[in-house]
Amino acid sequence: MLRLIVRRLLQLIPTLLGLSVLLFLWLNRLPGGPAAAMLGERATAEQKARIEAALGLDQPVWVQYGRFLRRLTELDLGTSSQTGQPVWDEFVRRFPATVELGVSAMVIAVLLGIPLGYFAARRRGSWLDVTAVSGSLIGICIPVFFLAFILKAIFAVNLGWFPSFGRQTTGINATEVTGFYVLDGILTGELDASGDALMHLVLPALALSSIPLAIITRMTRASVLEVLSEDYVRTAESKGLQQRVVRGRHVMRNALLPVITAIGLLTGGLLSGAVLTESVFAFGGVGSFIRTAIDARDYPVLVGFIMFIALAYVLINLLVDLAYSVIDPRVRVH
Repeated sequence: MLRLIVRRLLQLIPTLLGLSVLLFLWLNRLPGGPAAAMLGERATAEQKARIEAALGLDQPVWVQYGRFLRRLTELDLGTSSQTGQPVWDEFVRRFPATVELGVSAMVIAVLLGIPLGYFAARRRGSWLDVTAVSGSLIGICIPVFFLAFILKAIFAVNLGWFPSFGRQTTGINATEVTGFYVLDGILTGELDASGDALMHLVLPALALSSIPLAIITRMTRASVLEVLSEDYVRTAESKGLQQRVVRGRHVMRNALLPVITAIGLLTGGLLSGAVLTESVFAFGGVGSFIRTAIDARDYPVLVGFIMFIALAYVLINLLVDLAYSVIDPRVRVH
């Protein structure tokens, strides 16, 4: 297992290096150069020259790239032009909100999608199968931001069952420990604050989980159908093994491999897809910060966000590989 982890971590290095090259080229190919992008269209030539000298943009490209790479390794992502604060500090402050939302959405998608896909496959052609397939198709087709607006209008504005914005009700004097509000309330014993944060999470998490839920349901259904037709499953059933053993040891264990791959890819996508959902519910995470950064052309923030998403993708895929090795030990051999 340790050898597998080390091998996967070493494989991450060229991936991150390649991404750093692409980011560096993107910054240097901005219209008018990075200095013009930072100063705006009305900047004078003297102002651009002063910024280029201050940032070292008048030096050879390889020197600029070496400095860019060193700053990334030191987690120095620059300073946000919106807030004047280091980008890393801004991410650390907003990161828990986005992770809390993304994890909640994925938990909903996994807890509903895998059982629904399994039972749809086991009862192929039934009303449950038709409902699951039709519902997943609708879930994939509806844009997340549109579903977020619908949920907000019905359950928050009209019915008043859930809060319509924010992470916690204004005025709650909750103790912040980790930045994850639900967890903080449990750790400090302030269950009312934890419950309030959970109520604020319901609608954004439901909206964000719609596409992963649909994909996981369809993939689980297709994978279970494929495994059910395998000879070893029919052999196990003909030997008189209990259905619980056949389902757990022969069907789900083999059917989950492609589903886990999809979950890993979708989890990374949730973090980048949270931009629109957080904007609709004013959730205060990295996503809403990125939206304002795009409007303000805050390039240090955008570079940091891209690196952050890339790192999240590779780490999640590392976890997927480890999950593979637990479910199927043959993966460790190869």
